[in-house]
This record gives sequence, structure tokens and C-alpha cells, in this order.
Amino acid sequence: MTGNWKGPLTAFALAGCLVPVAAWAQDQQSDLMSLGKGELRNEIRTRYDAALAQTGDANVVAADTPAFMWASQAKAQCGIALGFLKSGTKDPVSIGKCDDAYRRMTQPQMVSQETVAPPPVAAAPCLPGPYIVFFDWDSSLISPDAATILDSTVASTAGCGGAAIRIDGYTDRSGSDRYNMGLSTRRADAVRDYLVSHGTTASLSTQAFGESNPRVPTADGVRELQNRRVEITVE
Repeated sequence: MTGNWKGPLTAFALAGCLVPVAAWAQDQQSDLMSLGKGELRNEIRTRYDAALAQTGDANVVAADTPAFMWASQAKAQCGIALGFLKSGTKDPVSIGKCDDAYRRMTQPQMVSQETVAPPPVAAAPCLPGPYIVFFDWDSSLISPDAATILDSTVASTAGCGGAAIRIDGYTDRSGSDRYNMGLSTRRADAVRDYLVSHGTTASLSTQAFGESNPRVPTADGVRELQNRRVEITVE
């Protein structure tokens, strides 16, 4: 912007047009103009000092708000107004701009929503186990206690990516070998179906071991809860 002053504070040229200074200044004036020079100087000095402090505040500089811009404007315009006041002149343009920028600087600032990063999403855990669920005698039904463990398994293996999950079924040593092999298969299948129906998307494989590999060694024909189980392991 360029200005060609026509006499002392009478008019200036803005974009090729003469604009009366008195009319433009009137739009920029604030209540400060009604103050005496001494009181006005103190008020402008207060605004200048506040703007100076804000432009030097690292938090204001780093914040994604207009506060720093308005503080810089207030510092510049209030400095100009102080210069006029030292010479005994109450310049309505600089005083109005000083007051306007100061008011904007001190208003609550809104952070731009476009640049606010969403809070980081915690990565799902990958806890490979093994997880073990137990069964009632001669049953492949998922008990409430087993369901609680399986729910935890679903959550704890959700972050394991493309890892495969192995599901191994077992029985105790009561019953025939052939029957127990079928029962351990049904138990492994029941666990697989539960995991899939509750959100597990990993590759699942089942294997039946019957009464082999007991957790608690027993004589043949003995019912043992810890041997009636399914073990789940992330490979």
C-alpha cells in the first residue's frame, strides 16, 4: 500500500483513490481518543508491553492460533501510536489499529480443527499365550469360565497380525482311546468356532491329541480336570 499525503492529515491515496483521513480514522477510533494525553500514553504503553510479552512467548509462537499475528500487529501499531504521542500528537489511525489488534490478541483463540491431530490409537496387543480352557467330563461345551478366558484370548491376540493360531484338544484318561480322540476333536472345534464368532480373524488350525500328553499324569480310567482341556498358541 502506498499513500500520498495531501496536507497535514487531510487525505491519502489508497489503490489509486483519495480517501479522506478523517473519515477513515473515524472508523479506527476507539474510546481511547477521549482520554487525555498522559492517560492515553499509559493505556497505549500497557497494550504495547502486553503485545511485546506475547510475541516473545514460545507457547504463543508455537500455537496454531491467530494470537501471535495479532500480538505482532498490536506491538507495531501501539509502538507507532506511542511515537506520535511523544511528539504531542494523538494519531487516530495508529491508536485505533493498536486498540483493535490488542482486543483481538486478548480474545480467546480457537485452534484450527484442520491441524489438530487425533489422539494416537493404542496398538492392539499381541500376547501369544498359550491360553488354556478346561471342560466338564465327557463334554465339549464352552463353560462360562472358559468363555471368559476365550474372550481374553480374542483381545490379547488381536494385534498378532497374520500369525497363525494353533488349537490343540485333549481329554483325560477315562474312556477309550478312540472315543477320546473324537472328544478332543470336538473340543478343539468348539474353541475354534467360538474364537471366529467373537472376532478372531487369524488363521486357525486344530489338532486332536486325545488322552496323550496329559498335564497331570494319571492311571488309565482316571478323571482329571486339568487334562480335559484345549490349549491355544500363537505360532
